[in-house]
Amino acid sequence: MKILTAAALAALVTVGAGQVHAAEGEAMPKYDWSFSGVFGRFDRAAMQRGLQVYREVCSACHGLKYVAFRNLEVLGYSEDEIKEMATEYSIGDGPNDEGDMFERPGRPSDYFPSPFPNDKAAAAANNGAAPPDLSLMAKARPGGPDYIRNLLLGYEDPPAGFEALEGLNYNLYFPGHQIAMAAPLSDGAVEFADGTEASTEQMATDLANFLMWTAEPNLERRHSLGVSVVLFLLVFTGILYAAKRKVWSDLH
Repeated sequence: MKILTAAALAALVTVGAGQVHAAEGEAMPKYDWSFSGVFGRFDRAAMQRGLQVYREVCSACHGLKYVAFRNLEVLGYSEDEIKEMATEYSIGDGPNDEGDMFERPGRPSDYFPSPFPNDKAAAAANNGAAPPDLSLMAKARPGGPDYIRNLLLGYEDPPAGFEALEGLNYNLYFPGHQIAMAAPLSDGAVEFADGTEASTEQMATDLANFLMWTAEPNLERRHSLGVSVVLFLLVFTGILYAAKRKVWSDLH
């Protein structure tokens, strides 16, 4: 099973001074996300698949410290499914009556744990670079989910005459085209629970869907509120216009 290692930090987070979020001369393709636009809504099936990609591919190095297991109810999971999922994780707790810390099975109220006890341990296990938490990643970079999706799909053989530095890989959309992270996804890397074919493109798209939700879980509520406010203003404007006509008609 392939894992997003510390190199993912360079891919998803680290952008040096003066760099841009698309390779020189390359326009970053835009994907038609279901959550785009004022009427946009999250695709629950895609988010569930994205969670599976995170758990089976990314979670060995990256946490989701701002996401509680109970939050997954929004993705369409039942209370029993969430409880079962939570128990698959070991959560540090304590102290107990003897003053000792201990490990226990996760509960729905717990948050996704970090795969490392602290940042120094994470850095030591990943060549000196602590992998970042992914909770807010889709909002941390211009392009958000498009950046994540294109980055994961941007691995190609370098064009003739292009020589990547030792230890770096060619990526069409990464600034400078050279990235430390090897392609983390490959066809069939996971077996989706809903039977969807796990192509590299499908996994990248679903993971970006899921990370957009973790970064902005209130997006649907915000869209609904915006539509309601606009409708209210339209109705209120109509009432004011009718009142104005009534007042002036009486004056004449």
